[in-house]
Amino acid sequence: MTVSLTPEDFARPRLLLLPDRVMLRAGPVADHAVLVDGGRFADVGPAAALTARHPDAARLPLPGKLVMPGFIDAHHHLTQAFGKALAFGEPSEIFRRIWVPLEGSLDAELVYLAGKLAALEVLRGGFTTVVDAGTRAGGSLEPLARAVGEAGLRCVLGLICNDLGGTRDAGPADAAAILARAEAHLAAWPADGLIHPSLAVSIPEVATDRMLAAVSALCAEAGAIFQTHVNEHLAAVERSLVARGLRPLEHLHAVGALGPQTLIAHGTLVTPHELTLLRDTGTAVAYNPVATQWKGNAAAPATLMHTLGIRLALGTDGTRSDGFRLLDAAEATQRLVFGLPTGDFSMGGGWPWLDQATAGGADAIGLGATTGEIAAGKAADFLLVDIDVPELQPSRDLVWELTRLGNRDQIEGVFVAGRLRLWRGWPTDWDGRALMREVARRVEAAVAAAPIHKIHPSATEHRAATGLRAGPRPAGSGRPDGRP
Repeated sequence: MTVSLTPEDFARPRLLLLPDRVMLRAGPVADHAVLVDGGRFADVGPAAALTARHPDAARLPLPGKLVMPGFIDAHHHLTQAFGKALAFGEPSEIFRRIWVPLEGSLDAELVYLAGKLAALEVLRGGFTTVVDAGTRAGGSLEPLARAVGEAGLRCVLGLICNDLGGTRDAGPADAAAILARAEAHLAAWPADGLIHPSLAVSIPEVATDRMLAAVSALCAEAGAIFQTHVNEHLAAVERSLVARGLRPLEHLHAVGALGPQTLIAHGTLVTPHELTLLRDTGTAVAYNPVATQWKGNAAAPATLMHTLGIRLALGTDGTRSDGFRLLDAAEATQRLVFGLPTGDFSMGGGWPWLDQATAGGADAIGLGATTGEIAAGKAADFLLVDIDVPELQPSRDLVWELTRLGNRDQIEGVFVAGRLRLWRGWPTDWDGRALMREVARRVEAAVAAAPIHKIHPSATEHRAATGLRAGPRPAGSGRPDGRP
């Protein structure tokens, strides 16, 4: 059975949703209902019981649909949206050649446009919450906060606190001024809003030990998260060993910067000792499998981290904002790197990746009490997903099916704080296509103005340079082994 739905069907303030399935943290359930009221899940349980308890609520049958938590992107760089296509085929540490130069060239208007474009992509991919690791653009974070706020996206907004460079104005900075700005940032946003403040250091080597400890402590006191990129690339690990005799993660532990308030991005190159540091301090990890595939030196041992009880979330690192493809990349990367050599075909059984993209991810980014699951009292951040599709028929194990077969085009509605933000891929209350046209008008000049150093040519230029042709060669041409 199908029903014809419109955005207006979801406009009522007190709404009883009656879908085919509800994705609870323990797994999918049938014959359940969800009451959305005041931007929160007011009640969740068997449909008959909720219908009896809430006779005044407007009922909305949703045959063929799944109500599931919105995805959480635990690691993003929102102001890098103009440079996505510049990163293809590039070697590691592209932040030095592409991201820092690009972000540093953005004025307030371009920060706003890049942030809103990224927010639109994030929502289209089914993410209702995004963690921004901090922009290297100068000036206030107001344009970026305004962009994500207008888009209706929940955002953990990082403020970079480097005091040894790493932003547009590289070089030693006034530590007192940085900490004063950090304290103001942590206090600037209402507790019940969509912006959740965070402090960040780009990588440990661009901050003094005193700054690392102070920023982490400020976050612990404020109930916010401290973010930093750690043990991502071999070059950074070697620089830390040469400079301090410690690997970056060991360095953070030595200065007291690890703890439940800390979220490290990547953690791809970790020793057994460093794994115990993560576990014993309660530090969380943002696992970024697509970034690993595109530009990494190694894959984080996420399955092992999960088994050890290390808190994990999934992040895109701004690569592509597609929640279902992120689940697939997370599982597939672990299977290819760790599962095949050991004969582990399950790689955790499918459910860890969905959990790390929802409830487990919310805990890792400090929002476990706010979002991440369909549960009474949590913010109504959720997706309406069409599961009446050939790819999911016959259905035997919906969690595995969503992990490997789920697709962005199945997402019909994206809701944040109970409000419909996207319907079938497009905003309901602002013009996404007009934004795209404005970005297209501005982006070439913005990229051209940045001192970007790209190593590899475009795919078309690469083909022309190699002399390789598409399709079969004429008979008798080329070498017997097929090489030119």
